[in-house]
Parts: sequence; structure tokens; C-alpha cells
Amino acid sequence: MDVTRDSSQRPDSWPPALPGLVPSGAGPLNRAVTNAIARPLIKSGPVLAEDELESGPAARPAADTPPPVTAVTPAAPTTPAAPTTSAAPTTPAAPAARRPPRTDPALRERHARALPGWIAVSALLLALVGGVLVLARAGVIPHFEALPDVRSAAVRESGTVELSARVVAAASAAALAAFLVLGGLLVNAGGETRVLTRWGRYRGTVRRTGLVWVNPTLRRRRVDVRLRHWRSEPADVVDRTGTPIVVRLLIVWRVKDTARALFGLAAHEDYLREQVQAVLTRTASTLPCDSNAVPGPALRDGQWFADELTRALAAEVAAAGLEVYSVQPLALDYAPEVSESMRRRRLADLDAGLRTILVDDAVEAAALAVRRLERATAHELDEAARSSLMEHLLVAFVAPAGITAAVPSPAVRAGRREGRPA
Repeated sequence: MDVTRDSSQRPDSWPPALPGLVPSGAGPLNRAVTNAIARPLIKSGPVLAEDELESGPAARPAADTPPPVTAVTPAAPTTPAAPTTSAAPTTPAAPAARRPPRTDPALRERHARALPGWIAVSALLLALVGGVLVLARAGVIPHFEALPDVRSAAVRESGTVELSARVVAAASAAALAAFLVLGGLLVNAGGETRVLTRWGRYRGTVRRTGLVWVNPTLRRRRVDVRLRHWRSEPADVVDRTGTPIVVRLLIVWRVKDTARALFGLAAHEDYLREQVQAVLTRTASTLPCDSNAVPGPALRDGQWFADELTRALAAEVAAAGLEVYSVQPLALDYAPEVSESMRRRRLADLDAGLRTILVDDAVEAAALAVRRLERATAHELDEAARSSLMEHLLVAFVAPAGITAAVPSPAVRAGRREGRPA
């Protein structure tokens, strides 16, 4: 038996010793130190990378937030002690993205209490008739022989005006009722709304058209909710290549939420103009204006530019209670300082493309002529003779057009036939 090996049984509650820290037969103090090192109560959090620090406050913990504390349960008598919780794996935070502005969710349009106009007119007529009857009964209004006599018996006998407290109160009530009815009447034309407020507090929106009656103590503000179009001024922006361009837009929009449009911001029309400029600048910088030199999508191609402008602008102005139906570019041109140079560049690109087409057609015609010559003579030419003959034929074909070009190599010609770039 090897007497140098320690065959004594260690206690079950003693965790596995770290190599080089706990010697054989360690005392209670050494065991406690080993347990504290092996299972620390406080663990340090992960170190954030530089990209995570720059990604915004959402991607990193607050400066005053303490590191996570891991709870440790007492060791069981038969199994080694182990932490009950483990640190959750950290997921990389997404980079912070700009979001459209938000407003108070409680600020939304709601219907105001309004009565039809015929009810208010009926109440006004009743108040006027009642006041006239009270005054006529008291003798304030003179009696006409053609009209029935509604005066009281005392007034008819004495022939004087009887102004009692009851008469004054009834006449005052009728006048006050007529004044309130007249003060609450309003005519709401089609395509317009009235926003009602009281001491600065929003009380509702009247969308009923025609003659309506509302509380006369409320302040009324007219808001146009009709479909409107706005032709923007020429806006100077740059495309993806950094070339300055001038764009004019036609925006079709309307006010959808009158409460947000009136109270959510100072002036919704000015806000719309500024957002149009911002969205146009951001969208125009994603693609080049033209794709003559480099194949690919461009701002002039198809409906993408208009659809992207409509989507982006609608998302930006939705918080202000505005609804955008369409944004259409009316003009898309280069800026005056670069328009002449870009025109010359476009003509040069077209000329280069035309030359390429002519040379390719001449090469194909020369190759076809050589093949027919070999078939007619029943003699196959070697590579040098074939290239020399094709070069002479190519010069003969393209010389009248004023184009000088060398004969492409066989590999280049094969690549062109297969669609590979030269």
C-alpha cells in the first residue's frame, strides 16, 4: 500500500479544494477561506464593449445600479453546496434607433355635446313668445284692437302698466334664455370642425355640419379637416453620390385628429413643412439620382421614391394628428451648378454605351464572316490567322463610324457570349 497517499475521508460538506490553496488536513479557518474564494457572494458584471457604451443608455446599466448579487444556500449534509442561481447570459443590446415623436396618449379627439339646431331655434321662439306674453299681460306692450286682448283684469280696469316683481323676473328669465340660445348657436360648414375649450381645457370637437347648439360658455376654434394639397418649394438635397439635386413635391394631406393638431404642437402646417424637408433629405440620400454609369436602382426609377416619401412622412406626422395620403415628386433635376456637367456626363455614358454596342456587333459580324469563310474553303485557320483576319474585318466594319477598337481576345469574346463581365 502506498503510504504517501492521503486515504482519509474528507467531510462531505467540504467543497472541492482548489489546487495549490488547501493542503491536506487543513483547519477550519483554511476551509472557510477556501469556501469564500470558490463561491464569492458578489460577482462582477460583464465589461461592456466600446460599441455597447456608444449605443445609448438603453444598452448599458445605470451608473448607480449595483452589480448583481448571487444568493448562496447552505451546504446540504450529503451533497456539496452549490449556488442556487446562476448569472443569466447577456444578450447584445440592439443599437439605438431614431423613433418618430410621441405625444400625450390622453390627448385624443372626442365628440363634444351638441344639440341639433332646430331644438335651439324652437327654444328661442318659445322664450321670445313667453317674454312677449309676459310684457303684454303687464301692459308694457300696447294693445292693438286687431289682436286678442291678453292683458290682466287689473291692467284692463286701471289702464296703467303693472310692473310687479313676478313680471320682472319672468321677463328677465325669458331674455336670459333667449340670450343663452343665441350665444350657443353656430353654423358648422362641411369640411370644418369646431374645437371647444373652457379655460384652456379641451372639451371636445363638433363635427356635425349645419346649425348646431353648444354650450355658450365654451370657446370655439375652427379647424379645417378637408383634403388639402400643398406644392412645396424647390428643395436642395444631395443623393447617395453626393451630387446636389433639386426636388419639388406635391403633398396630399388632411387633419385627422383635431385635438392633437391644435394642442399637440404650436402650428401643424409649419411642422408639416419642416418634416417634408427632413424626410426628403433622408430619403434622397439612399440612392443616386441616375443609374447611367452604374447599373442599379435610382431615384428616377419607378414609384419607389414616392412610396418611400409617403411612408416616412406619414409616420413622422401621425403624432401631430395629421394624415398623409401621398407624396409625389413633381420635378427631380440636378442643381444648376452641376446640371451642365451631369448632362455632359450622361451624353458621354450614352456615347460609350453606343460604342460598346457597335463594337460588339462588329465583333460578332467578323466572327460570323470568318466561320463562313472557313466553311466555304473547308480549311480551318489557326488562332493567329483567325485573329489577324478578324482584326482587319473589325477595322473595316467600325471605321466608317469613327470608332477605333482592338479585337478582343477569344477568352473575352467567350465571356461576353456567356454573359460574364469582360
